[in-house]
Amino acid sequence: MDKSAGARDERPGESPAERADRNFSDLLQELRVTQTGVQILFAFLLTLVFQQRFTELDRFAVIVYVITVIVCVAASIFLIAPVALHRAMFRLGRKAEVVDGSAKQAKTGMALLAVALVGATLLALDMPLPRWLALTIAGGIAATLLIVWYVVPVRKARRPAEPDPTDPHSD
Repeated sequence: MDKSAGARDERPGESPAERADRNFSDLLQELRVTQTGVQILFAFLLTLVFQQRFTELDRFAVIVYVITVIVCVAASIFLIAPVALHRAMFRLGRKAEVVDGSAKQAKTGMALLAVALVGATLLALDMPLPRWLALTIAGGIAATLLIVWYVVPVRKARRPAEPDPTDPHSD
């Protein structure tokens, strides 16, 4: 674990084990949201192949569909992986390792989910719109995801923390 990140995450009177438990609990709450989203997207993608108009898709759309399904499955795997990691390391007294590994898995899952969202959007817009417009909109969504899910959080994380007046543990 990054020593400086750990120091910023400490709360007065909190042991390392309590911090790891809190961090894992926070991560699980975040994963509940993403897992639901990826499951709904995956279900949508699985039903598409059984629709009558699926046979009308050209080669480009079929390739986008296949890649999107594969990436969505990969996102599901990575977003559910923290559960398997926790089960494997349960009661070994290594919760901090579980938190670090799970956070990496969650970040990978989020990146894959972003790709799946862009692919699904492109696929959904490719039939009713001209392809250039569907690609433009999907590109805009990709840029938005990159900014909102990566650039903004990284920039905020690099800024010095300001005390939160609503947090009883904040100085």
